[in-house]
Amino acid sequence: MRAETAIADPAKRSMLLTALFIAQEQYGYLSKEAIERVAERLDLTPSSVYSMASFYSLYRMQPTGRYVLQVCEGLSCYLAGGAERLVDYLKRKLEIEVGETTGDGMFTLETVQCLASCGTSPAMRVNDALYEDMTQEKVDELLETLRGYHA
Repeated sequence: MRAETAIADPAKRSMLLTALFIAQEQYGYLSKEAIERVAERLDLTPSSVYSMASFYSLYRMQPTGRYVLQVCEGLSCYLAGGAERLVDYLKRKLEIEVGETTGDGMFTLETVQCLASCGTSPAMRVNDALYEDMTQEKVDELLETLRGYHA
């Protein structure tokens, strides 16, 4: 009962979201141990912490690549004719499916519903950076740049 009451409290909920973000930054993703540690620190149940963490796409419950490539599949990107093409191109180029990570641990491919870039679709986010008006050529340049940083 304490968890439901605590999370209903806006201040506690804000602390939880921040604590989850910090834990993810420290561990790379929210492992079972990270969830339990956050729960203990905030006097919440692990299940309530997991419930909150799994609701938001910001939080990762599994390890990911160094670069998380999120392609927008929202309506604007879809209508611009880029979302499906971009995802298909990245799948072929990286030889992975959506939700997978390349063998070298560099890239994880995800799709999301909106990146708030409707006027400049198709859009793609890499970690915290937004890339707009994406084409196959721009994807190639971006991947080469990212690989060059950590070759």
